[in-house]
Amino acid sequence: MSTIEKALQRKKAEAAEKARLEASEKKLIETENKSSDVVEEANPVEVSSVPENTNNNDRDDKPIFNIELDDEEFVSASSKRTRINEEFRAIKRKVLNNAFGPLSNTLNNPNIIMVTSANPGEGKTYNAINLALSIALEQDKTVLLVDADVLRPNVMRTLQLETPNGLMEYLLGEVNDVSEVMYHTSIDTLKIVPAGRSHHLSTELLASEKMLETVQEFAQRYADRVVIFDTPPLLGINETAVLANLAGQALVVVEENRTKLADINTAIDSLNPDMAKGFILNKARRSKEGEKGYGYYYSGNNA
Repeated sequence: MSTIEKALQRKKAEAAEKARLEASEKKLIETENKSSDVVEEANPVEVSSVPENTNNNDRDDKPIFNIELDDEEFVSASSKRTRINEEFRAIKRKVLNNAFGPLSNTLNNPNIIMVTSANPGEGKTYNAINLALSIALEQDKTVLLVDADVLRPNVMRTLQLETPNGLMEYLLGEVNDVSEVMYHTSIDTLKIVPAGRSHHLSTELLASEKMLETVQEFAQRYADRVVIFDTPPLLGINETAVLANLAGQALVVVEENRTKLADINTAIDSLNPDMAKGFILNKARRSKEGEKGYGYYYSGNNA
């Protein structure tokens, strides 16, 4: 083979190798473009399938608490007309009117309701739970029940539910997002934030900027939401005075034949003067037609 023929053969081989490399590069680019198209198409589907108020924490494997309560003692969705359902219907109407009616424009956070009492053991947790259950039956409202009695939490125990991380763990920074301590229940319109564990700095944590921002988030994120705080008693508890500055309404539970008038007056004096205030008369004996039982009454807007 002559030198010229060898040069031509070498040139042809180089051209073939160049063509092969160009073809491989072109195929690689096409493959990458197809992968990119798949990612770009998949991302919108994933985002749009997640509700606006949901994040990864809200979609994890947190338990959904099943609420099963005695229909005679607690508000229920039963078709049977019970006395307790009717009594809390009357109470919630006033609360909802204050929260969403004309008066709401004069209140700070009118949809934030604290349920408290002058002294321990007067029934505030029981009434907070029933008020939450009653409002959850509304067709256009959702309810967030927050156990803010961080000294003696009782919401989860009354509902016979386990006690997971709660408000204190969030304020301490042990969980990153409040949605991690916001638990769904078997009632679609009701969520619960447990108190979490007790802490010696509970007053400072409840008075923190983080707590203020959290309450504002609760109050303003959803226009149809009612937030009920089960708070400690008013007398001698610093945490309650802090929470009173965050709520727009206060319901003070008064036990008939037990709560002293002087305690009621002192308790009211500790509340924010600009909030709407009412009373629930708890364990009230009835004498009509010889009937004996318990009643729940709302006193009015301002006390």
